[in-house]
Amino acid sequence: MTTARPLPPHGTYARANGSRGYRKPCKCEPCLVERRRYKKHDRASRQLGRPGHVDAKQARERLLQLNQTTGWNDLATAIEGSAANLRDIAFGRRTRIKRTTHNRIMRLQAAPSGGQYIDATGSRRRLQALQAIGHTTYTIADATRAGRTLIVPILDGRPLVRRVLAERIAHAYSVLSQTPGHATRSRNRAVLNGWAPPAAWDDERLDDPQAHPDWTGHCGTDRGYWMHKRQQLPMCTRCETAHEEWLDRHADLTVQQLNQERFRARAAATTREADLAHDARELMRVSGLTTEQAAERLDVTRPHLHQALKRHPAPTKTTERAAA
Repeated sequence: MTTARPLPPHGTYARANGSRGYRKPCKCEPCLVERRRYKKHDRASRQLGRPGHVDAKQARERLLQLNQTTGWNDLATAIEGSAANLRDIAFGRRTRIKRTTHNRIMRLQAAPSGGQYIDATGSRRRLQALQAIGHTTYTIADATRAGRTLIVPILDGRPLVRRVLAERIAHAYSVLSQTPGHATRSRNRAVLNGWAPPAAWDDERLDDPQAHPDWTGHCGTDRGYWMHKRQQLPMCTRCETAHEEWLDRHADLTVQQLNQERFRARAAATTREADLAHDARELMRVSGLTTEQAAERLDVTRPHLHQALKRHPAPTKTTERAAA
């Protein structure tokens, strides 16, 4: 069922001029007066060098800038116009617009809008990371307060997501990433697709399309390659590439020499990061230091220590009894 659009009020140019194929011009006295007034003003403006229609280039650039943070419907409400008309201007389908429309667009101010579509890279990484630690799409959807039908397409590669949904996913991630789930199928899917867990990401760079997960603390190097091997982590592309480059640099060695170099490289991939996490926990437990103070005491940066603690969580009592 469609709802008829309301007619403009009498005494307005829109009602007086009508709309081709939609409604006839109104012939009442207030509409005729307004039509004559508008035409007279339009002729005078053109004679004075102020045509009623101007090039849409400036308005187009302004709209595209505003749309980076504000959705089309919110912009249309602010301008008291049509979202479809604003999109036509912004995407070049209208090359000339009314001067009054131009002026209203140029006066608009940007404001964050939940309905605007933004890049889904950060949301997808958060969803994949939660799957990597065992959370199902049902659990994530419940925490996000959104339908699973909205979550799955983002996981599968949908490029854009509404800002309000991205904010909900970020909030759910901040809660669920602190506790592993119990879904083996989710973990297996993450391993199959090479999805990085929360510990491999710097939270401040999750939304940066140029950022890469750091599984080992040395990803992108040959040492990172061997740490993947030793810790049985899914191999990342950067470490595979680094190892291939390492092999190319040692292509002139004999088989025996190459094996010796491989052994040295593998031995260099020690458990230093696990030891760092252990030492930091002891400092915080015994001395009551904060993470920042422990990082300063151990002469490492706070993000480095934070990632080490995430990658090497404190052993549970069950783990300690099994090791004993």
